[in-house]
Amino acid sequence: MDFNAYRQALSDWLQGAELPFSNEEFSTRLNQTRALMQHAGRDALLLTDPADIFYLTGYHTFEVSVHTALVVTANRLVLQVPSIETGPAVVTATVDEVIGYRWEGIDEVITPLADLLAPCRAIGLDTFSAGLRLGVIQPLQERLGQERFHGDGGALLDGQRLVKREVELACLRESARITAAGLAAAEAIITPGITDSDVAAEGARALMAEGSEFMSLQPIVTSGQRSSVIHLNHKRTPIVAGDPVFLEFGSAYQRYTAPMMRTAVAGRASPEMQAVRDVCRGIFEALTDAMRPGRTFDDAAQAAEKVLAPHADRLFFSGVFGYAVGAQFPPSWVEGTGFIARGQMRPFEENMVLHLPICLRLPGQWGIGISDTVQVTATGGVPLTNNDWALNERP
Repeated sequence: MDFNAYRQALSDWLQGAELPFSNEEFSTRLNQTRALMQHAGRDALLLTDPADIFYLTGYHTFEVSVHTALVVTANRLVLQVPSIETGPAVVTATVDEVIGYRWEGIDEVITPLADLLAPCRAIGLDTFSAGLRLGVIQPLQERLGQERFHGDGGALLDGQRLVKREVELACLRESARITAAGLAAAEAIITPGITDSDVAAEGARALMAEGSEFMSLQPIVTSGQRSSVIHLNHKRTPIVAGDPVFLEFGSAYQRYTAPMMRTAVAGRASPEMQAVRDVCRGIFEALTDAMRPGRTFDDAAQAAEKVLAPHADRLFFSGVFGYAVGAQFPPSWVEGTGFIARGQMRPFEENMVLHLPICLRLPGQWGIGISDTVQVTATGGVPLTNNDWALNERP
């Protein structure tokens, strides 16, 4: 049985069996996208980002390293997948047609895509998508003409994805619950002598036991001096008495992730650690107060910078006070549709959801990170996660 026959046999039994939301929900999203396309003068989108494809069709798989594409026109929705992803395409997606290519035959993708796009005069691309391969787009441009392709396809989806619908908010709330359970389980075993890997393992166990799917980012755990270095992770390192232990977890529920940071201490927190925690909290309060419709991401960043300014020469901060989260796939839970940082002039809208990763690091010594995932409301940011913003001391 080849993959085409497999697809047909599966569809008789399991067509759409794991569609994450109703057909009506996906129809609404697609209609909004088509209206945006018409307004922008685009008669097709060629989408290759797994999260964009999921958003419009429900298609999801853990194998996101292979070429996959979605062609959106005014009257057609066609998903192109490799032969090994025929099953997920049938079971998880709602589209007009699935076309496959041999996994080992990447050169087979060009002609079907060129045929689909040939009638289209203005094709939107997400030129910042990691899934947009030069070996695909270059021959398409050679066949159809480079002038047909425009790099605004991602932006058409970004604004739509950034404001969450109620079914998305429900998924984020459930992710927040699972994330909190994983963090609580991990913090509960922290004691001098165990390793950061032990803590991560317990957190991962609890996350999956509570119902998390495969995560867009695995649990992040560092301790002591290593917590002062941004984006290290667990590495069999023993936890020493007095060490702060930094944890950042994000469960996946229907691919939606509500991350949260916590910092525990294997013993008592020093006054300096508590003081840095207080700065983190002050930054968070400035941000959530500013996160209301009519104000911009830049406004919120400037409010947060005023709190950080007296400490900015001593403590390292990444420069991004918040980023949008929603449905994502490895290697990151960052949605990429919006960032709270200087110069970002997008205005807040109700039901945007952003993770506020407030982590301050004393280089070579330690770091303190605490965060919530926050929903924008008419009166400011409201956490979906339930962080108590305390340093959990584990004597």
